[in-house]
Amino acid sequence: MNLHAIRAIYRFEMNRTGRTLLQSVLAPVLSTTLYFVVFGAAIGSRIDEIGGVSYGAFIVPGLVMLSLLTQSVTNAAFGIYFPKFTGTIYELLSAPVSFLEIVIAYVGAAATKSILLGVIILMTATLFVPLRIAHPGWMIAFLVLTAVTFSLFGFIIGIWADGFEKLQIVPLLIITPLTFLGGSFYSIDMLPPFWQKVTLLNPVVYLISGFRWSFYGIADVSVAVSLSMTALFMVICLLAIWWIFRTGWRLKS
Repeated sequence: MNLHAIRAIYRFEMNRTGRTLLQSVLAPVLSTTLYFVVFGAAIGSRIDEIGGVSYGAFIVPGLVMLSLLTQSVTNAAFGIYFPKFTGTIYELLSAPVSFLEIVIAYVGAAATKSILLGVIILMTATLFVPLRIAHPGWMIAFLVLTAVTFSLFGFIIGIWADGFEKLQIVPLLIITPLTFLGGSFYSIDMLPPFWQKVTLLNPVVYLISGFRWSFYGIADVSVAVSLSMTALFMVICLLAIWWIFRTGWRLKS
């Protein structure tokens, strides 16, 4: 394992975040704060408790997951796309660095950024609502597992994209809508029976449900199912990345 190469790529990616601090950290935190103000304070005061939890506190895990998913995908996608865009990807591929080391470095950096952002948002949430974490160990596990899984997904998108427009398509048109419809602001038990079944087709439901359970001990679906779905998606992403490096798809053309 070439730890020097992993560390060099990882540090470069983390330093790039420091150069774009306004876009990488402040903008997502500000957007999430506005959600707290609008949904938590303005609307939450008119909504009864959900599962014994105030509405303002109930939406915190969903808002954290919203930022975590979008930032994980975006960070990883841009991280690997820029070497392709500038042509330095060929130097990377010809260097004595395995595809596993490349993935660990880029995905590790993207996941680290997303986790730090999630922690900052959680700290910001405490300024607006009383927050309790019933299962802190599981909360950290869901946070890390989700960040790594969707960073892998973003890595695939960065390789697939052949323009900046395509980098925006999946986070804006797929990830964000699925998160909004995945129970970020409501419990799926509040939906009519038919739409409850339809909502279960949304994979983000399982992520948000499991993450919310780690806070308040309430969940829309089984925690075991949530972990299994996340692990399954991670395996699919790993297999896709292995195939990409094995065939050179979108890397050598």
